[in-house]
Amino acid sequence: MSNSVYQINKGINQSIEFRGLKAQYIWYLGGGVIALMILFAIMYIAGLPSLICIGIIGISGTLWVLKIYKMSHQYGEFGMMKALAKRQIPKAVKSQSRKIFMNFSKNTPNEK
Repeated sequence: MSNSVYQINKGINQSIEFRGLKAQYIWYLGGGVIALMILFAIMYIAGLPSLICIGIIGISGTLWVLKIYKMSHQYGEFGMMKALAKRQIPKAVKSQSRKIFMNFSKNTPNEK
């Protein structure tokens, strides 16, 4: 009987990574590139000179890539979602009256 050689896939359950970009940031970068292509087409059809269009798209594209890489390294895979969720937590819960704390046991419907 001959022995079989199997390769082990060690990347199971790990997030997707492409050149340092992790998880959803790949999609953000792709969406930005598509938006910049549409913006270039709009400016070119509107009659702006092509060198000005290329300059604007080149500068904004560079800024977009730098911003996405910065967010990817700063937050990581799930950090941005956690930061956005943390912003929605209220700093304090305020009540204008004490009625909700008073007579709480009398308001229960299954009391005998």
